[in-house]
Amino acid sequence: MKTFAMTGGATGIGAAIKKRLQDEGNKVIVVDIKDADIVADLSSAEGRRAAIDAIRDRTADGLDGLVTCAGVGSNAKDHALITQVNYYGTIELIEGLKDRLEASKGAVVLISSNSATMNKSPEYVDLLLSGEQQKALDLGETLPASEVYSGSKKAVTRWMRKNVPAYAANGVRMNAVAPGYTQTPMTEQVENDPTYGKAIREFMASIPIGYPGKPEDQAAATRFLLGPEARFICGAVLFVDGGHDAMFRPDDF
Repeated sequence: MKTFAMTGGATGIGAAIKKRLQDEGNKVIVVDIKDADIVADLSSAEGRRAAIDAIRDRTADGLDGLVTCAGVGSNAKDHALITQVNYYGTIELIEGLKDRLEASKGAVVLISSNSATMNKSPEYVDLLLSGEQQKALDLGETLPASEVYSGSKKAVTRWMRKNVPAYAANGVRMNAVAPGYTQTPMTEQVENDPTYGKAIREFMASIPIGYPGKPEDQAAATRFLLGPEARFICGAVLFVDGGHDAMFRPDDF
């Protein structure tokens, strides 16, 4: 039995990842805003610190894997909430548990998004990566929510890529899964949103493989990257999106 921690395991993709890991007999410590082993609000520095401390209390012998799945969608009216949960709720958890992961030569899988490559707000992304939190939050208030969402996902992916060598040198593999449109409670809200719903439905109809993803598709990819079969994979971004990224960026490689 291995010990994994994850954020956002109450519903959707996170719940599918949790189930897959638990079905294999593993211990899974879930952090979420409700219905979790550790109830914590990742939108605040205090909530993130409480989550880290609670996981550390339960993993004195090490942590075999960490999945950062908690996220807020582009339908959120509070743009700061998107930034705080999606970006800071990812990188601060990883950094706060780095030594636990090193102790077990563990693996990290960040849940990104195929929308990250579509972001058109490089200044926002750069502010996040440079540690200019208040400036990033202020700029995020002036951007469309879809840009804040995709920018937060691009930033966590770039953060992962920048930090892979240092983590790998200490035995910790980091990779990202970039889901395309996946039917979850969060995406259902966006699909029914009066502002974004029509565009999302058109986006879903354009998936090359002909159908949207399921949480289990993302769970399978995440489990692979956590496992021994992926032992030589570090810094990869695995698009699980029915071919959308290839369609949108056929020559961008």
